[in-house]
Order: sequence, then structure tokens, then C-alpha cells
Amino acid sequence: MVSPVTATAQPEQFDPVESVNTFIGTKDDGNTFPGASMPFGMAHSSPIGSHYAGYRYDDPVIRGFGHFFLSGAGCWEQGGLVSILPTTGLPGSFDHRSYGAAYTHDGEVGKPGYYRVGLASGISVETTATTRSGVERFTFPDGVTPHVLVNVGQANDKEPVFASSIRVVDDRTLAGTVVSQAFCGGKPYTTYFTTTFDRPFKTTGNWGGADGGAGLRGQWVTFDGGPVTAATAISHVDAEGATKNLGEAKGKSFDALRAAAQQAWRRELAGVEIDTPSADDRTVFYTALYHVLLQPLTGNDVDGRYRGFDEKVHRADGWTYYEYFSLWDTYRAQNQLLALLRPARAKDIARSVLAIHEQGGWLPRWAYANQETNTMTGDPVTPFLVDLWRFGALEGLEEQAYRALWQNATSVPPASSPFEGRVGNPSYLANGFVQYDKDFPKKGQDVDPHHGASATLEYALADCSLSIMADALGHSDDAETLRGRGLNYRVLWDATVSDRGFTGFPRPKLANGEWLTPFTPQGQDGFHEGTAWQYQWLAQQDVAGLVERLGGRDAAAARLDDFFAYPDLVADPAKTVREKWVVGPYNYYNQYRYNPNNEPDLHAPWMYALVGQPWKTSAVVRAAQTLFVDAPNGVTGNDDLGQMSAWYVFSALGMYPVTPGTGQFVLNAPRFSRAVVHLENGRDITITAAGADSSKLQYVQSLRVGGAPRDKAYLNHHQLRHGARLDYGLTTDPAKATWATRPASAPASPCTGEHVS
Repeated sequence: MVSPVTATAQPEQFDPVESVNTFIGTKDDGNTFPGASMPFGMAHSSPIGSHYAGYRYDDPVIRGFGHFFLSGAGCWEQGGLVSILPTTGLPGSFDHRSYGAAYTHDGEVGKPGYYRVGLASGISVETTATTRSGVERFTFPDGVTPHVLVNVGQANDKEPVFASSIRVVDDRTLAGTVVSQAFCGGKPYTTYFTTTFDRPFKTTGNWGGADGGAGLRGQWVTFDGGPVTAATAISHVDAEGATKNLGEAKGKSFDALRAAAQQAWRRELAGVEIDTPSADDRTVFYTALYHVLLQPLTGNDVDGRYRGFDEKVHRADGWTYYEYFSLWDTYRAQNQLLALLRPARAKDIARSVLAIHEQGGWLPRWAYANQETNTMTGDPVTPFLVDLWRFGALEGLEEQAYRALWQNATSVPPASSPFEGRVGNPSYLANGFVQYDKDFPKKGQDVDPHHGASATLEYALADCSLSIMADALGHSDDAETLRGRGLNYRVLWDATVSDRGFTGFPRPKLANGEWLTPFTPQGQDGFHEGTAWQYQWLAQQDVAGLVERLGGRDAAAARLDDFFAYPDLVADPAKTVREKWVVGPYNYYNQYRYNPNNEPDLHAPWMYALVGQPWKTSAVVRAAQTLFVDAPNGVTGNDDLGQMSAWYVFSALGMYPVTPGTGQFVLNAPRFSRAVVHLENGRDITITAAGADSSKLQYVQSLRVGGAPRDKAYLNHHQLRHGARLDYGLTTDPAKATWATRPASAPASPCTGEHVS
């Protein structure tokens, strides 16, 4: 058995909002937040505990309700700004580590656009949100004087607040600023806020002063009874922006705002319908889709203004500017899922990334608010933008995007630039590899030569994807150059290295061209958050060449079997993935097995299909899905701004975007008997799989697309974007899963045109 199935029928009037459990991912470093947000919302309202991501399910107290969070990120400095907590009196200390309120999970609710919790003081807290404001309703016990603490000097744990201010605007309104540190050790940046209450203050007082540097600071207010509703809007532009943003909530009741937020989520989540007898399956799927649709975050104020990477104020006129791009994570699946489901938003996302280039002079890697943090390595922005081009999101901007990408692929930002770009380019362009150099200076969190081998593989994957765009735009000479560079993973392939009975692995090279010595494929040197075992599969742009280096199809399949512990997996899927695969979200190194908790090898299950054994892809995917459950620890690893959730959504539908730039989805057995993807153009992708049973390992026996038999293990985006019908025949007998096993059933390498032989 793969996982237990709860036999409950699909409700006749199914509401996807009710199937979401926002507590999934709030334990074991999933780092999601359970509170209220709008789709792609700038502001939120969610509880803060003692964890750096904000709330952790087993935290004993709630320190307040903050108004900015990231969903599933791995670094510290994750927001929780402008924290509000209702109390029945003033605390003895204004340090939130002292005055945090005990609470109970009994009656706690976490749904899209709505959160509710009961505090030990007897106060009930409900939260909702507009796009640019977080809203709370506090219901107090009879006979107490309602107090509310507005803390601007503290935020999430390990989120430094360097300076803050707060002032009384009128008898219902507070306003101020919070200067906090950006994600992953980035630079300080300023958030402006305005908070308004639905009734006048009875009394008010300040702690720490109206403004100043780091330290405890805030305002307390009391009221003549309750309940009390508070709305806090934020802006990265100025105080006027925060005040204008508050107009989304001002003068509207909490219930009306909640209804609007949940209706917005209902429209978003209804973009995919699934049929399943399992209530747990429904919850896991729609929660994953919910997490995908939280980001990137809306960046412009209601008047269109936003703060650009040149520190100037710009205006998005007729479009939405988005912020917070975790590209190393999201280029792998979350980006493509948004482009498929929400092409209009994808166009604005693409335009936003190009605006960063226009204003900052370079393309980003991990863009936080209006700064580049230089977090992670490689070249994720290239496959990110190329896939947006492939999905039609760069219409009219193709050449502008290509010029920016060519600049990024062929040069390095000047020393004065805050961007690192492809800082490994000098060695890569001259020698075909990024050198491994632990002492190479860096501008931010990470730098490519510290992880030269994995950076080389990432550059090569990016170059191959860009060659496809170059060819289509008529830049044939560039395309030829880029195709050649797309094979640079071969430069680091050492055919003499052996491990676990297998020979040939990617190996770091030093600046002088010599191999790193000593070296083990299970070690961390030269690879970012992984080992040579995981990164050996990051050559999906040249599967034919990779298979040749692995010793042929049979040898490649045998290595995949060892990588996934396949014989054990078939015998006991759930046990194998928890005991044989990499365990723990940060257990990156000294590993030789599949790591489902991190990005570098997330595509590896579909490598089976690309080497002619697609039934094994279905088995591995179904086994990996057992890690996603309806529980606080139900996300594998950090959710990484929706990437892990996007992996689940795609895999449950039976497809995955393995090779950037191609627009190809490699297929696997769907999890559900029926799923319908409602496209923005009014067309549907209908996927049926009679007899689908998520409690078993199942394989594809046949596939019909539009009524015609198809023996290829992939589909192209253009076959889906105008609607399609996919009808699968499934089997539990791998001997009957002979579908798509011919070499020509897998796509050819986009860099060489070769098939696996």
C-alpha cells in the first residue's frame, strides 16, 4: 500500500476553499504560514511564534499577528512586520518574547483568506486580507478592557529590525515605518504602514519612543468594549502609498472582507477540478495549489507605484508589478504552472523581471523587494524567462528579453553593481567550466565558484534553453554557440571516478584545470545543496549524451534504480522514501540517493521515462507523493515559494516540465480518475484515468490524446494551451506497462537533436 485512502464521495457542491488546510507545511521546516492572504498578496495577517518563518505548529505561544511573510523560504529574515496582539491589559514587559499569548489548536481554523484562533486569555482572533492589507477582528471576553499592542520594533524570530517609527494619526489610526533586513542577509529596506481601527481609542501610549534605531518600540491602544477590527496596509514606496493601500479595507466590515478574500481564492482554486474518493487527497492537492498561488507577491501600490531596483519610484500602468523571485527554486515547475494556469499574470511576471533589468542593469537571481540578494547559484533567470517566452508570456518583449539574457550569458556585472550575475563566466566561457574556488569573493549570500561544479551544470542547462529562444528569434549564430555550451556538463564528467559500483560522475575542477583532489561523489565540495549523485541528472538537455557517459540505457537505468532504491520502493513505497531516500530538509551532503526535499534532482523521476522505462517514473512519483500529507508536516523540505507544491500539482496531474525551454511535459500515471484544468482562454485540459487509485503503484498501459493513440512519453505545451483530452489506461502490472518504451518515445535532446539509442 502507498497510503491510506479515506473513502468519501466528492461533494455535489464542492468548494475548493474548504478543502485547503493552511497548516500543511507549518512544521518540520516546510516554513509556510497559516494566516490570511489574497492570491499573490503583498500583505498578510498571520500569527508569529518563535520560528524564523513566523508560525510553527508546535509553538506554545503567539507573539502577535504580522503583516508580511514569505511562504516556504529557507533563510532567516522572513518578515512578521508590524505585529499586533490583543490583550486584556498591559504586559510587564513590551518584549514579545515575554508577552506572547498561549493559545489552543482546538477551534483553530486555517483556510484561504481566513484564520481563527482562541487565545488563553479568552480573546478570539480572526484574520483576513486584501491584496495590500492584513485585517484582524478581536473578540474580547465580557467585562475586560480591550487592549491592543502594535509592535514595530520586533518581527519574526531572527528578523532584525534596525529602526522603526510609529505615530498617532488620529483617534483610530497609527502609521510608521519598519527598517528590517532582507532575506538571506540582504540589505536593510523600509516598509511603510498604516493601521486603522473600526472604533476610536479610549486611551493610548507609547513604548520605546516615537522613532529611533533598533530596540523595543510600539504603541498600545485601548477601547470602550469590542469586538475590535484592525486593518494594516503596507507599502515599499512611502507613507502615502500605505495610506492609499488601506483604502482596500477601510470602511468595510470584517465579514465582507473575508467573503471577498475567500471568493477570490475560490476563483483561483477552481482553475483545476479533480475527482477522487479521498478527502485527504483533495486537501493535499488544493493546499498545494494554494501554496503555488501565493507568490510572487504584488509589488505596486493601488496607484501603480512601486520602488524599483534603482531606488526610484516607478509606476505600473495597466499591469501588476511583482516582487520576491526565488528563481533557483521556481524555475523548475512553479513558473510553468503559473504560465499554464494564469498566462495573464505570467506576462506581468515576465515584465516585472525585465523591469528589474531596466532599473538595476542586470537580471536577478533571488530578488527580494527591490534588491538582489545573490542567494543561490547557477543561472536560474535564463530558464525562467525562456520558459515564459515559450508559454507566450513575452509577446512583444521577445527581443528586449533576449538582449538581457544574452548580456547575462556572455558577461559579468561590473564590480560596482550589486548583482553578481554569472560571475563564473570568465572561466566558463574560456574553459567550459566554472572553477571551484572556496575563497572567491562574493557580493551576497552565495557565489558560483564556491560551488563550481553545480554552477557549471546550471549554466549549461540555461545555455541550452536560451539556444532554443535564440534560434526561434533568428539569432542563428548565437544559437549555435549556446547549443555547444549546453553540453559543457561533459567538461566536468570524470570517467575514472567510481562509487557504489558505478563509474563516471561530474567532478569539480580548479582554476588551473586540474581535478579537485581528493573527491568523492557523495561529498559536498563543488556542489550547492547536493552531491554529484544528485547533480549527475542535471543534464536533461542532453539525455542521449548523458546515457552514453553512464554506459548505455541499461546502465543508466541500473544507476537510477540504485539512486531511488527501486527494488525496495516497489516492495514498500512509503517506508522506502522515508528510510532510504534523503531524510530531512537540510540533509544535502554525504548522500547518494534521491533528495525529494530539495530542487537539484526534482526532475530525476522522469529520467526513467527519458531512458525508456516510463513505468518506473510512475512508480517513483507515486511513492514520492506519500511525503505530501494532510498534516502540519505534510510538505517535503521547505516549500520554497511554491516550488515543492508545484511539483506535487504537476505530478498528480501526470506531467512535469523536465527540460527548460522546450515546452515539453514528460508524462506519468495521473493520481486521480479525472482532472480538468480550466485554462484562462476558456478551453479545458481534461485528464481521465479510469481506476486510478492513489493507494497503489500504477503504471501507464495506454494513452489517447484527442481520441488518437499516443505512444510518446511527453506532450508539448502547444498541444495543451488550446485545450486537450488525455485518456489514460492504467495497470498495476509493470509487465503490461509497455507504453512509450521505444527510444523515439522520448524527446530528442534540444542541443544535439539526438535520441537515446
